[in-house]
Amino acid sequence: MQNPELDDEIAAAVAALRRGEAIGLPTETVYGLAADAAQPDAVRRIFALKGRPADHPLIVHIAGADQIDAWACHVPDAARALAAAFWPGPLTLILARAATVADVVTGGQDSVGLRAPAHPLAQRLLRAFGGGVAAPSANRFGRISPTRAAHVRSEFGDAVPVVLDGGDCAVGIESTIVDLSGDTPRILRPGVISRAQVEAVIGPVAVGAAASSPRASGTLAAHYAPRTPLRLLPRAELVAALPATADALVLALDALPVGSEGLSLPADPAAYAHGLYAALRELDARGAAMLLVERPPAGEAWRAVHDRLGRAAAGAGVGVGVGEDAP
Repeated sequence: MQNPELDDEIAAAVAALRRGEAIGLPTETVYGLAADAAQPDAVRRIFALKGRPADHPLIVHIAGADQIDAWACHVPDAARALAAAFWPGPLTLILARAATVADVVTGGQDSVGLRAPAHPLAQRLLRAFGGGVAAPSANRFGRISPTRAAHVRSEFGDAVPVVLDGGDCAVGIESTIVDLSGDTPRILRPGVISRAQVEAVIGPVAVGAAASSPRASGTLAAHYAPRTPLRLLPRAELVAALPATADALVLALDALPVGSEGLSLPADPAAYAHGLYAALRELDARGAAMLLVERPPAGEAWRAVHDRLGRAAAGAGVGVGVGEDAP
């Protein structure tokens, strides 16, 4: 049975997109700040709202693989195989752009990032809208990505009047980005879809950007950053630092050290990723002098979490504008 209230919300969101407005859109990774990717002025509104540099490309969110050819050209078989395996889902493909894609979407590059999100509300919106939406994460440039509708509202208030509430994001960190625009497939940003999973579909892939790689979301040194300074430490060093660190809050694995204040997250990579940004936002809002974050275990399963925490530490405690991301 259809939900009339939800149908009304989707209709209002579609109408806002057609008017050139930006909306808050839930995905399984993080919430996006979405605008009609076919309207350059609407896309520019995203940049203005976020305070985002114009040369940063955006990811275009589409409903499914049947829309790839509207946005990309010279699509390799590897791209279609990955889309068949992982879409809808937390995987972004960078491909040669179609001639009709606006420069403002691609940051002036010859490539475009495409993703089909798995969140059911995002899917309903995209199918009802019928086009693609450009959607970086719905936060101010360089700050912590939002995983709840309330995070989007607190960031933008009345400037983004339509925010679809899809609950907490199931994944909690941004998509894996695979660049297929050059001769060698490359993972430019790690995510919950691992290198091994990608290679099981298309064979060997490189990791990290080459000199010829396009600019992509999530590849600046500083992203996901709290305003509070942040130190990332192994547990023993964190415990040793506590007596000398006045007014510090801790983000720990499994349990807080005795005598400390803060939050803990499960020592499981998927569960940790799911709760990471909400925990950082809560701790950042408490106004402490320092955040001490326990370094998670090494290993491939934790690669994406280490990536996010390292970039958060690099940008923490500095002014707005250090970096930004897309779902």
